[in-house]
Amino acid sequence: MKANPGGNIDPQQVYGRDALIDLLWERLEAQSILLNAERRIGKTQILRKMLAEPRNGWQPIFRDLEKVHSAQEFAELVYDDVQQFLSTGEKAKNFVRRFFEENETDHVNIKARTWKKLLTSAIQDLMQAKNKPRLAFFWDEVPYMLENIRKSEGAQRAAEILDTIRSLRIEHTPFRVIFTGSIGLHHILGKLSAAGIPTSAKNDMFAVTVTPLAPQDAEALAVALLNGEKISCDNVKEAAAAIAEEVDYFPFYIHHVVAGLRVDQLSGTEANIKDFVARQLVDASDGWQLAHYRTRLTTYYPDGNNADNIAVILDVLVLTDDPADTLTVDAILAAVSDRGAKVADRNDLLRLLRQMDADHYLSREADGGYRFRFPLIRRWWKLDRGL
Repeated sequence: MKANPGGNIDPQQVYGRDALIDLLWERLEAQSILLNAERRIGKTQILRKMLAEPRNGWQPIFRDLEKVHSAQEFAELVYDDVQQFLSTGEKAKNFVRRFFEENETDHVNIKARTWKKLLTSAIQDLMQAKNKPRLAFFWDEVPYMLENIRKSEGAQRAAEILDTIRSLRIEHTPFRVIFTGSIGLHHILGKLSAAGIPTSAKNDMFAVTVTPLAPQDAEALAVALLNGEKISCDNVKEAAAAIAEEVDYFPFYIHHVVAGLRVDQLSGTEANIKDFVARQLVDASDGWQLAHYRTRLTTYYPDGNNADNIAVILDVLVLTDDPADTLTVDAILAAVSDRGAKVADRNDLLRLLRQMDADHYLSREADGGYRFRFPLIRRWWKLDRGL
């Protein structure tokens, strides 16, 4: 198996996700799914594996929606996806029925209807089709699409899309979708609420958070890559364990480390592995795109001083003696205040901490204290901020 950092992985080479995929198929029998994940954790590879190896009786359709900027464009994509699964007779019947029901006059471009009619009729046609497999729509980067539409067509339009999809799920009980996104849907819902447009768009969906690989799966992936790239190792299992632990069991970074050892013609010693990872954390070219954890703050938290305050909170947490150490809310409040953060009060701090937890920067432990969720990002943040 060859290292392929950032590329599409053969479904047979996706490690450690079988149990999660089984859970997703089981939940799809009952309801739609909201799949939440940190970037680079492998959510898209999970969907692609499900696409390539569907559960019996299911037909998944994958769409990356990140570049969709209008409701009409989205509706047309869904319409096109549905049409390929309808027979010629069903398409003709649906067209004639709507001609009389809606007085359609455009015989050439049926997609000239409004986005809401187009989207609704596409799902209706799908639900009424006979002898069809069950379609599951895998919609990747839904929050990006909604944010694009919010900016180009307004918050009301973004909310209408969410509400229309929810109404279709309620009206047509077999209709199933999986929403995914590395920008959390909660950010979009928060912006809609701030604009006076609350929506209950996800309350009927099953929420799943994708975590890094289990240690044994991460190590198995690293072994396969080390052997595939013919990296010289005194003990390949020990080398694999060192790689997996260094990068918090993220498959994306495991691929990067093994590829880097191959390019630099380094053996798989623990010293070489640790040195290679350490160099990536300060590399000006930022091949691992770690700066995204800093630059996205202004996108995630655009209001007032929130982005600056969150940077200060991360500064405080990065200075704990051990990555596993937690700080209480009161300790964080005192420390960020000493550093000049403009946090209004304890409730304001709690609001920010909860958002940072939802965005995978922080983890709240059983004692109520907070710490960095990922030690690798903690290491990078400390270096990036010169702390």
